Amino acid sequence: RPGSRRPLPPAREIQEEELRRFASRVAALLQGPELGPEAVDCLQRLHLTVAATKYPRKLDGKFVELLQTVLCSSKCPEQIQVLCAAILREMSPCNDLILSCDEIQDTKLLSLVSSVLLAQGNKKAEVSAVGQRIVKVLERRLPEGQSAQYLLPVLSNVISLSPESLTEEQTNVVSRKMADWLRYASIQQGVAQPSGGFFSNPRTRQPGPVTEVDGAIATDFFTVLSVGQYYTQDQWLNVQAFSMLRNWLLCYGGKGLKIPNSDDKSGMDRSVMSVVCTTSTSSRLLPPKERLREKAFEYCQRLIEQSNRRPLKKDDGDLQKACLIEAVTIMDIICKQDSSYMYRAASFLKILHGRICGDATYARALLPIAQFFLNHSKMAAVDSDAIYKHLFTDIPAQLFHNPSLAFEFVQFCKDNSQLFTETSSIFRQSFPNLFKFLAWNSPPLISEFVDLLPFLLDAGTAIEIFHLLLDLPCLTAALDIQLRSTALPTSERAASDPAVKPATCLEAFRHPLYKSMFQYLLRTKSAPEDAPERLIPLRQLLGSLASSPRVVQCAETVPVLLELFFRVVAEFADGPLINQLVVVLLQRSDQLYEIPAFKDDVYRVLSSQLVMLCKLHPALIVELSKEILEFSGTVSNIQNKEAIFTHVVWAIGEYMSVSYDKRCTVEQINRFFETLEAMLFEITQLRPLASTSSYAPRAISVLMATLTKLAARSQDLIPRVSMFLSKMRTFVQSPAVTSVYCEEDLEEILIRATELMNLLKMPSVAQFVFTPPVDVASTRFQREVNDSLPFALRIVTHLLEPAPGCMPG
Repeated sequence: RPGSRRPLPPAREIQEEELRRFASRVAALLQGPELGPEAVDCLQRLHLTVAATKYPRKLDGKFVELLQTVLCSSKCPEQIQVLCAAILREMSPCNDLILSCDEIQDTKLLSLVSSVLLAQGNKKAEVSAVGQRIVKVLERRLPEGQSAQYLLPVLSNVISLSPESLTEEQTNVVSRKMADWLRYASIQQGVAQPSGGFFSNPRTRQPGPVTEVDGAIATDFFTVLSVGQYYTQDQWLNVQAFSMLRNWLLCYGGKGLKIPNSDDKSGMDRSVMSVVCTTSTSSRLLPPKERLREKAFEYCQRLIEQSNRRPLKKDDGDLQKACLIEAVTIMDIICKQDSSYMYRAASFLKILHGRICGDATYARALLPIAQFFLNHSKMAAVDSDAIYKHLFTDIPAQLFHNPSLAFEFVQFCKDNSQLFTETSSIFRQSFPNLFKFLAWNSPPLISEFVDLLPFLLDAGTAIEIFHLLLDLPCLTAALDIQLRSTALPTSERAASDPAVKPATCLEAFRHPLYKSMFQYLLRTKSAPEDAPERLIPLRQLLGSLASSPRVVQCAETVPVLLELFFRVVAEFADGPLINQLVVVLLQRSDQLYEIPAFKDDVYRVLSSQLVMLCKLHPALIVELSKEILEFSGTVSNIQNKEAIFTHVVWAIGEYMSVSYDKRCTVEQINRFFETLEAMLFEITQLRPLASTSSYAPRAISVLMATLTKLAARSQDLIPRVSMFLSKMRTFVQSPAVTSVYCEEDLEEILIRATELMNLLKMPSVAQFVFTPPVDVASTRFQREVNDSLPFALRIVTHLLEPAPGCMPG
């Protein structure tokens, strides 16, 4: 009784006991003499309750059985049936299910029952049973009042879940039906269903013909782009058949068909012959699959022709573009399955491309066109570079800010990256343009670019891509300025006065001083000959956008891509390329966009990758001695770039050895020694309390260890190092030092100095520990000294001193 109803709490808060009581109330209503509005309301609330939680809800087995009985009752109102089916689907998989579709004749009921069975997860071969029944019903002539339009969505689900559930004979039945639905739907509009009201006129006027989207009367067969006020049953089937056509062709269109190789001349002969004789062959005589392909191809051609009409409604324009994309995709599938269609499709799509390439609203349709020519241009002997060039040059530059297009474009590149690298150089040359998508849409596209980046990298692009990755946040800021500049009224876009310094980034975008810098950063293709150093003033100018959320998000993706970059480059880099990378790495450490967290993350990645490059090519320490000496001899690098500095110094100590490069001389070792000695002296000399700076203890430890290593290889230096190390006690005990360093750090520095000095007391041992043969350089005695000295140092310390740290003052 409506007056006695107690309001239910929100669906997610309903407990099991309350749900059980409510289900009992619903059961009483379903078993009543009349299923009215109250039953509908309660079923809707029950559906919400079982659906609005990620945890499965439990319903009594008898209640589930009652829902199935009501669902299959011929006297039950349709709305009640729909709600019962929805609840049963939410309860799936259900152990109490007794439904079967074998004897159901009514197509609406068959559709509802099938939806419940398909939701069970195919535990008892439900998918196959549904598929068999749907095809059997479609095969015969349906009784008056029944329509196949309720069954095609179910059939579409069947082939998505289990394509193998249909036999070849059954697929032939459906292929025949689909060919007719696509090609022979009525071109007259449907009739409005009489309302049954007092003023309804039984003598309604005859329906008129369907029209095109521009209002012209249709003179060709009906398609999804045909317009009418009402639609007939066969017109609805036409629309549904087209919606499932792509999946159907992919599943069943090519079975048993031999697809010729791209260099197979027989495919070319068949294609030429088909142009001549297709029209003279009765399509009725073709096998079902081939006939469906023919009708599908004609349908797609008609859709592409219809897309050229100017729509009266905006929604029809959006539908035109969606149908155009689907039509081109289906044409591509048909040509893969039967090359005889390829020449017709290629010429047709070439014309289409010329028509839409200048219209940015059709940008998404250019992707399936490019996909078609990627798949078939070699066999069709068509030069498609102009299509690829337009795609990679204009679309990213103009539409990088369209998120859905960005995802589809990058996905397209990822899916075809292998094909592109084999067939066209345009792909790799266009990487600056592709990175605009990432710069503007970085969080959603990062995983796609992780897959794409390896295909963009080779010896010719590695250095430029490295620069671009480091400048990615700067590119985001520049794209922001570009968009804002484009949005300005034409009157405000005039070039700035060269004599006046720009006050804002927007003014700088048009200023002659910065114009070439913006053009280089926003370039559409690779320009390896240009010097990236020209961007230094631009990075400073764009600093005002460093806190922009979009720029910050982009900056967070750079470390991930940098690590991937070095992993990929390590697979093909030779000595000269590694040397070039190291030089650029050291240079760019001073030229990063001013975002503190970004710089710290980049320094962390670059320092670890520097070690990897040195391991790949140890000779770089000798070959790049000038650049490395300059970097390691700059005190500010310890303070600002401690991670990189520490790893550079470690690499000097590890690889400045004749064991790794026969060109290593005593003079070179001495030159490195003097530079690093001066650095260690600079950061450990005692100053008045007010001017004492704090440097990373790790940097001090690595400097001491590297000086010891070099002295072990040029033993005339041992006295200088020993004297320096002996003074470390004075350093760590100075009040000026203890005020800026913590006790644990000072203790670690002192222990390290003690161990190194003790080792130098036995020069032959020191030489073995620090300069082993290359083939034993990976033993436990050769651990990286950033964190702990080799085990040999500990042994020597215990041999020479009763207690660690007791060194002479």
